[in-house]
Amino acid sequence: MSATGDLANLQKEFEQQASAVVGREAWDALRIAWVGRKQGKLKDLMARMKDIPPEERRDYGQAVNRLKTTVEQRIQALDVELEAKEKAASRTVTALDVTLPGRKPSLGTLHPITLVARQIESIFAELGYSVAEGPEIEDDYHNFEALNFPPDHPARETQDTLFLERAQADDGTLGPKLLLRTHTSPVQIRTMLGREKPPIRVICPGRVYRNDNDLRHSPMFHQVEGLAIAEGLTFGDMKGTLDAFCKRLFSADTDIRLRPSFFPFTEPSAEVDVTCAACKGKGCATCSDTGWMEILGCGMVDPRVLEGCGIDPDRYSGYAFGLGIDRVAMNRYNIPNIRVLFENDERLLRQVRT
Repeated sequence: MSATGDLANLQKEFEQQASAVVGREAWDALRIAWVGRKQGKLKDLMARMKDIPPEERRDYGQAVNRLKTTVEQRIQALDVELEAKEKAASRTVTALDVTLPGRKPSLGTLHPITLVARQIESIFAELGYSVAEGPEIEDDYHNFEALNFPPDHPARETQDTLFLERAQADDGTLGPKLLLRTHTSPVQIRTMLGREKPPIRVICPGRVYRNDNDLRHSPMFHQVEGLAIAEGLTFGDMKGTLDAFCKRLFSADTDIRLRPSFFPFTEPSAEVDVTCAACKGKGCATCSDTGWMEILGCGMVDPRVLEGCGIDPDRYSGYAFGLGIDRVAMNRYNIPNIRVLFENDERLLRQVRT
């Protein structure tokens, strides 16, 4: 049989194999077998050219080219056909079944800190307090000096406070000493300085910053402080207010206890503990096995602070208190680690609704 006759048989063989292709794997095998660069049959046919008698080479070459064109066109057509089938199958798999019930959308929820902050504001609003706000970047006077902090107080060191780099003027002089406020007490100072005379009843919520980081402390946390100034206010008024507040915030059977303490801007001063919500006072890891969770610092406003703000301490008295909203949220929702509040985990939001 002549060389061109062999090519005719090869074309019949190719057509039989092409007709049997039903999937991408079989198509790929056909492509490699016939037009593959390393072992394709068409490549072998071209390599046989030197063995063909000279008088037959022209006809042989033309026949090989015709076969090559036929094979390449058929393989390309099969590729287009398979791609169309694959797209149709994909549309069938991902098709939307309109007879199925709709999927319930996931509803967003407020963060535990937001929930607690709003409830605290609501409780004190019922007690006649208004909300006051101030800047988070404070100066030394409002954050320390006006609150009776001595110059050598540890809170004025970088180990506790986050100071900002002081700006330098063209003449080399340094700008004011600025810092990220360590509490919202500066808002109380600004409120007293901005009022002509008492009575004053405000709460001051907001973010505060300290150089601290562990299971129950964060470099940034949320705080709300309260201030009440009027004629005849006593330590008993403060205790009654805080007891009523804690019972409203947690539960009616929540107990509080006051422990003597010291703050530069109040005298006398006390720490306020509430019954640990996680163990109901029995002792657990959350409360360090004490049964109590410290949430508040409080005291009667130091007369020197009142006098520095232009309020007559002989006529007026007042009390101040401050609590960490994050700590309250941990106690209320039984959260053992404060870092959970800042991890943006949606599972926490799904569990906390009210």
